[in-house]
Amino acid sequence: MDTIGVAERLMKYVQVDTEADPTSETFPSTMKQKDLAEILVQELKDLGIEDAYMDEWGYVFATIPSNTTKKVPTICFCAHMDTAPDVTGKNVKPILHKNYDGSPIVLPDDNSQVITTDRHPYLKEKIGDDLITASGLTLLGADDKAGVACIMDFAEHLMKDPSVVHGDIRILFTPDEEVGRGVDKLDMDKLNADYGYTLDGGVLGSIEDESFSADAVTVKIQGISAHPGYAKNKMVNALKLASEFIDALPKDAWSPETTSGREGFVHPVAVNGAMEECTVQFIIRDHETSKLAEYEARLEAIVKEVVEKYAGCSYTFEVKEQYRNMKEVLKTVPFVTNYAIEAMENVGVTPKNVIIRGGTDGSRLSFMGLPCPNIFTGEMAIHSRHEYVSVQDMEKAVATMKELVQIWERNAE
Repeated sequence: MDTIGVAERLMKYVQVDTEADPTSETFPSTMKQKDLAEILVQELKDLGIEDAYMDEWGYVFATIPSNTTKKVPTICFCAHMDTAPDVTGKNVKPILHKNYDGSPIVLPDDNSQVITTDRHPYLKEKIGDDLITASGLTLLGADDKAGVACIMDFAEHLMKDPSVVHGDIRILFTPDEEVGRGVDKLDMDKLNADYGYTLDGGVLGSIEDESFSADAVTVKIQGISAHPGYAKNKMVNALKLASEFIDALPKDAWSPETTSGREGFVHPVAVNGAMEECTVQFIIRDHETSKLAEYEARLEAIVKEVVEKYAGCSYTFEVKEQYRNMKEVLKTVPFVTNYAIEAMENVGVTPKNVIIRGGTDGSRLSFMGLPCPNIFTGEMAIHSRHEYVSVQDMEKAVATMKELVQIWERNAE
């Protein structure tokens, strides 16, 4: 296999449609995610990684064997292959913009899509870098194919350069992270790693070891059906009850559009139904796990107050745990994060501790026995047509990974 860089890898991978489907009951949620998995397995084998394979659920596993006599903990590097359903990931046309000069980037397939430094201030720091965008009709898919590309480039470096001394390294590519199911079917015995890092972060130098804790809430509102021609004093339209319920939520707080930093939120994400029954789905987020129950009690009180005004109507309120703040685990093994910070500093990157207002596969992996902070890749403006990534940021991520595995080796007995 000819040597290629992270830019070429990313531009290849984003052209494979791997959009996840939150309404699907299969795993992975879309079988086309396995198309990229098969490509990655073959590329890993071409690098000489003999045990690379995809399991029945679409997970890709591979091992870069140790080249040291020390007993080094096994480190896993993980990225997800799927893209978000928020914007289509079909027929992505990646564009490489060399030596970005700071001017607006007009995307050619939809000239109304213009990426500017005013709207995306991080771009001001990327003047002189090579940027990759989509063409205006799709997202790019750097979330998280930039992470996939970085790990693949890292794997090639290690397989070809024995001077990088390291212990056993496990590679994991997952499906369905974007719909919250990324590790639902993951066999931790198959993974067989001690500590991990996801490559799914944003700005250069970001190291994320604190995420939201998250629940999903499903509220079903039962109205009263009647023929619309004879409905006076009989019908209670569940759609209108759901609208009244949503309208009763706070307007100036408690929502994604009104919060930042460590503030949590309650966010309606979907409404489905008809006159007799309507379902409202929410995601509940906060960095303090205990606050989720407070938010859920308040939310239920609001729906109860609305529904009780209408005789004969009812509701159900279902809570499902999604993930928890990885900090609860990572604070017990601070060296995992500290080694990543040291690696960045050693390769000339200024570390930035960033709080994740969301979650990654690492959030759940940390609670499954694999403490797993998140490292930058440069992916920005994710889940949008303005998505972009700096090639130089990706290259710095690869350099960080190379230094990181050597730090683990140096600190081993």
